[in-house]
Amino acid sequence: MTKQDRAVRTRLALIRSAAEQFEDRGYVRAGLAQISAGAGVSSGALHFHFANKAAVAEAVEHAAADALRETAERGRDDDGHTLQRLVDVTHRVARLLCADVVVRAGLRLNAEAGAGRARDLRREWRECVHGLLAEAERRGELAAGVTPQHTCAVVLAATTGIEVLAREDQGWLARPSLTDLWQLLLPCVAAPGLVGVLDPAGSGPEGGESAGSGPEGGESAGSGPERGESAGSGAAEGRSEGSGAAEGGPAGSGPAGSGSAGSGASADPGLRAEARRVGLALR
Repeated sequence: MTKQDRAVRTRLALIRSAAEQFEDRGYVRAGLAQISAGAGVSSGALHFHFANKAAVAEAVEHAAADALRETAERGRDDDGHTLQRLVDVTHRVARLLCADVVVRAGLRLNAEAGAGRARDLRREWRECVHGLLAEAERRGELAAGVTPQHTCAVVLAATTGIEVLAREDQGWLARPSLTDLWQLLLPCVAAPGLVGVLDPAGSGPEGGESAGSGPEGGESAGSGPERGESAGSGAAEGRSEGSGAAEGGPAGSGPAGSGSAGSGASADPGLRAEARRVGLALR
């Protein structure tokens, strides 16, 4: 494994471990010692990548934001009905939330941070839903008297409620929950000729590929920096990474993941894709 790959894997593992801690214990109770232990590295390695807990939380939130945006954007150029695209994106986001602890933790951190944040994921979700509904209206897909504004409010309330309920029971994110929701909504909002055409269960495969593979798939943010290595070896890694220009500066010297992971051989494609999710630029 190249030094570049090693540094990227360490950062990804720390982000995933932090997400697990934030989800299980909350931001306040989550500790850096538990985060580094969960990633299998030393506290020195953690502090090379992140100046403090706030920086780790920012990286988790950033990774979640990128994954959610990518998921929402998928299918934008489809030629099918816009209302079907709206149904499909809610199913894709639900699958992503169910599969990826980083996305769940990042969304929760963002929602609990309050007003004034530069990144507002709930506002972005509202804009996504409203934009699709406005397009559906332009294409004549909405029933008479149905407005994007009022329909958007209902969809937002329902999907946000499902996400909050799923924090205690992930069964709320299962396909039947959203299918039931759309079976109720579509006859009320869709033009009469479309009701029998649109699929409330989503037009894509249930287990389709989603942005940001989760714990069970591919190179997730928790795939581990170096499987089987001890926290002691992580200490050596922290010294090694911090001793040169591998990451472009000390911990906290820039935005989460702003530095290059170092020179040398390029990372493998799976690692490169996952690194993009956390804003880590690879050469």
